[in-house]
Amino acid sequence: MNFFTKISLSKQRNTIDYTSRMLLLGSCFAENIGGKCSYFKFRTLQNPFGILFHAIAIENLMARALLDNKYEEQDVFFHNGNWHCYDAHSSLSSGSKEQLLNRLNAGLSQLRNYMRSATHICVTLGTAWVYRHKDSERVVANCHKVPQTKFQKELLKVEQLQESIGRIIQMVHDVQPSVQVIFTVSPVRHLKDGVVENQQSKSHLISAVHQLLQKDKISYFPSYEIMMDELRDYRFYTKDMIHPNDIAIDYIWERFQESWIADGILGDMKKVDDIQRGLGHKPFHPEGEAHQNFLTSLQGKIAYIRQKYPFMDFNSTKT
Repeated sequence: MNFFTKISLSKQRNTIDYTSRMLLLGSCFAENIGGKCSYFKFRTLQNPFGILFHAIAIENLMARALLDNKYEEQDVFFHNGNWHCYDAHSSLSSGSKEQLLNRLNAGLSQLRNYMRSATHICVTLGTAWVYRHKDSERVVANCHKVPQTKFQKELLKVEQLQESIGRIIQMVHDVQPSVQVIFTVSPVRHLKDGVVENQQSKSHLISAVHQLLQKDKISYFPSYEIMMDELRDYRFYTKDMIHPNDIAIDYIWERFQESWIADGILGDMKKVDDIQRGLGHKPFHPEGEAHQNFLTSLQGKIAYIRQKYPFMDFNSTKT
């Protein structure tokens, strides 16, 4: 008897290796995959404007970056002791208006440069629910705890999502025709919208993306489906019963690796993992001979891997 349903995945053509440059945008699950990529020392740029939950937010920032349309004073506002921007996550907010504007414009520059040089762009879509600011009639990326009376909540139709995602694809291929775009739908459950409403939202996202997969260099990785079908148990969620836990994230990363990471670099990834584990080691006797020998060996491993990949920076400090 088979008690486990496993989604069949095949190795993709344009796989990721240590020559690749990855841009990761989207919901908090993009942070999970981005964290794995950073751990293994891939060259990445991850959410320069913080977590973005929906396609329109990603589209708006890409368009602004490519047009070099810098943020100015009228684009930010003061609320609850901080300056915010409706286009960005609250992680960029600041008590200083000038600091926020600097962060926003630095993010635009990073995004523009990476869109032009990326080999792979991974877009994680979290929800089809959006909030439209009533006064400006613009869909915002984040409400920043501004009273809900200022917004109109909307569920984007499949056609609206398809158009927005299509524009994202067009923009990235206009500036980098060879870039591989990987879409995925976040397995994070947006239960504040409601259980039924969350499923409706995810179905809209999946339908919209799949109508565009026939385009060249557009692929779909089934993060949501792996969580729902392979990991269909609450033991794979954190205590909030909303976010995948570390075990689930590790498993989905393994499936992503099966599909998208080049087999030829798996040995080097193992070496990076050994170094990372060594850097996290906490010795009982830091001054002892055994630990000093361990540090010497660790620095030798770092020197070896950096000779092959000079861009890797482990920021190692002696413990």
